[in-house]
Amino acid sequence: MRFMFVGDSMTIGRAGDFTWRYRMWQHLDSTFGGPYRIVGPRAELYEGSDAYADPRFPAHARRHLAGWGEGWQHMAPLIGPAVAAARADVLLVSLGLIDLGFYTDAEQTAANVRRFIAGARAARPGVRMVLLPVIPNSRAEEDAPFAAEVARFNELLAKAVADLTSAASPVLLAARPEAYDIHHDTYDGTHPNASGEHRLAGEFAAVLHQAWGIGGPYRPDRVQNGVL
Repeated sequence: MRFMFVGDSMTIGRAGDFTWRYRMWQHLDSTFGGPYRIVGPRAELYEGSDAYADPRFPAHARRHLAGWGEGWQHMAPLIGPAVAAARADVLLVSLGLIDLGFYTDAEQTAANVRRFIAGARAARPGVRMVLLPVIPNSRAEEDAPFAAEVARFNELLAKAVADLTSAASPVLLAARPEAYDIHHDTYDGTHPNASGEHRLAGEFAAVLHQAWGIGGPYRPDRVQNGVL
């Protein structure tokens, strides 16, 4: 089974981060009984750094399709070629905040979600996807119109998932990670710190396990470097 992480700055991480991708790799290593691979066209952190917090994070598990400042509109044209090249089976996707903050409104962003799903399926008709809703950041606390746009997009994202999921290519909507608090789980009001990484990985892990029997319950005590 081939997993691909797709995301923006919260997923790619910066020098010195573990990343929630690292937490998921450790989780899969400890709970997934069958052979698997983490795939994608990229492996670096922000600005091309390879300075992950744990240098033992193996090169083969660092693969992803994530970029600082990249959102649904950037990934929609990239996902088809990436899925085809890597033969990805499961996409774990965290996107949207950067779109709403800088590029597109809620309706335009939702349209790009649909383009993304269509592109992934055109490359691999049976691909499965888990999509994370946008977690409001510190800007949403001070900017009411932006907070409303985030809420509107999350409604449209849920509708897109309901409209587009199928037995052949299921699309699932994850929940906002339980107890996620931007004042505790981020280092700047947006980007996850160690506890935030665990919470993001834990939500994806929960969906994989509960919906498809992949892996097991997420247990932070089974992964290293940081606790909730």
